[in-house]
Amino acid sequence: MVKDITKPINVPKAYLAKLLQELVKEDIVSSTRGPGGGFYMSKQNNNQKVIRILDVIDGEKKLTNCLLSLEECHADKPCPLHNLLGPSRQNILNLLREKSISDLALAVKKGEAFLPL
Repeated sequence: MVKDITKPINVPKAYLAKLLQELVKEDIVSSTRGPGGGFYMSKQNNNQKVIRILDVIDGEKKLTNCLLSLEECHADKPCPLHNLLGPSRQNILNLLREKSISDLALAVKKGEAFLPL
């Protein structure tokens, strides 16, 4: 249930409900309506790549656009941060495209990562 998730992660209930509905719409999270219903992760959901979540929340362009928000920033006309952070940004994108939700869940289960739920 949304109310069970909002408190430990300190996120407004309305925001989280809207976000979860969008993730359900995109088949990243599953849900059941009615008494005893709520949100859950199916095996299919767990196999989704992490990049899909970020794409739904902010759009992948948030990770690929200029860090200084310059419209003209590209390889031929780089901003001051473009060449400095470009390779690191590409590595991060590659990792997010490779890692699945189940990979992150396994890290939490093994104690290598933490979630307050």
